[in-house]
Amino acid sequence: MSVRNMNSEVIYEQFGQEAYFFVLKKVKDTSIANDVLQNAFLKIHKNIHQLKAEQKVRAWVFQICRNEIANYFNKESAYQNGSELDDSTYQGPGEHICCFDRFIEELPENFQQVIELAYIQGKPQEQVAETLGISLANVKARVRRAKAQLKKRFLDCCKYETNAQGQLVGSPDCSVCR
Repeated sequence: MSVRNMNSEVIYEQFGQEAYFFVLKKVKDTSIANDVLQNAFLKIHKNIHQLKAEQKVRAWVFQICRNEIANYFNKESAYQNGSELDDSTYQGPGEHICCFDRFIEELPENFQQVIELAYIQGKPQEQVAETLGISLANVKARVRRAKAQLKKRFLDCCKYETNAQGQLVGSPDCSVCR
């Protein structure tokens, strides 16, 4: 697909779920993650005309997400009476929600690695393959299998459901998440 045929809907279909988990890992709250992602895709929609190269779409999307995460935390810090936020002591809303970290830690090591590099650090899958010394096809297979395991754990533990697009929706409803 050429850049001229790109639109925000296509970009969301390709990168929306990956971007959501990236944002969720940073903000630790599903409703905040949804808000941040919505703001990011609004900016993507408004600025899509600036996109020059198709191969840079993913990096562009994740940079906008990073900027929106920073905007969120900057706005939150304004409500802290001007005090500096310390990452080691800050307990944001929903800091331990959703079992997300536990689910990733429970994945087999080879799945943890690809999820950490591709979704948490936001590296392109080609770079993940190079870093791990495996083929791109292997990275894609591991990502697919890891996502299936994570999705199953969310559905079983936290009582999330999947919508028509196959994305997790709902709110946590397990003893760990409450």
